[in-house]
Amino acid sequence: MTKENEQGESRRFSPAEETGVAAFGLSLVLAFFHIEWVIVPLSIFIFICLAAPFFPSLGFFLPVISRGHTGKSVVSLTFDDGPDPLTTRPLLHLLRLHAVKATFFVTGEKAEEYVDLIEEILVDGHDIGNHSYRHDPLLMLRSYQTLCREIDATQAVLNRFGILPVAFRPPAGITSPKLGPVLHKRKLYCVTYTCRALDAGNKHIRGMSSKILKKVKPDDIILLHDTHPKDKGSEEAWLKEIDSMLSGLKSKELRIITLAELIGKPVMVKNMK
Repeated sequence: MTKENEQGESRRFSPAEETGVAAFGLSLVLAFFHIEWVIVPLSIFIFICLAAPFFPSLGFFLPVISRGHTGKSVVSLTFDDGPDPLTTRPLLHLLRLHAVKATFFVTGEKAEEYVDLIEEILVDGHDIGNHSYRHDPLLMLRSYQTLCREIDATQAVLNRFGILPVAFRPPAGITSPKLGPVLHKRKLYCVTYTCRALDAGNKHIRGMSSKILKKVKPDDIILLHDTHPKDKGSEEAWLKEIDSMLSGLKSKELRIITLAELIGKPVMVKNMK
């Protein structure tokens, strides 16, 4: 099913819209038999809407890219929440040693504070995506205007480095009905992931590599974090986990390619100054 947007362009109905129409239609039918039954499909629809945002690869409210479709033994690395003065430089050094390129979904606030780290990420040939300005995990519950400001502010900060991200990853991978129109208007698309270590933003780094290696599959987008671990002084342990993961992927004959290669579209574009 398709409908026209404000610019007169057609787009497909989201699964949320189609489910809502189906639930409403079923409620009308049930009303002819027993009025109390009307609440059943509507309640199920509300429950699905409440649960769907916590399944990042589902794409219930808007189209999301959560994995590649190359059919090859390849994966991509993505690092959220940076840059961070305690982790970014050691991480970049490790990626150089392994000859690996990654995508960094950075926050506008940190990019503005750690200009040198953003420059180093770009010099090393990595891509950068938009991860909102302040990384508010409840961002999708805020107003439409707040969501716009969070995305626009980050775009403005990164534009100073001569780049313009076209990929957006919402904080914690949580989406909402308002995100689709906001991204569409800005010509951004949403990227989530299919493989993660459940590290809670590097709060739980023990066994990260083994968790990834046990479940990783070809064409996966791997979620990691570029932010200092919860326990002070454990940056080295975190780095060893990343190193073990990179070596393990090689042993599993899973080649690491850029996110842009994996999904067949750019993560960012360079501005002409």
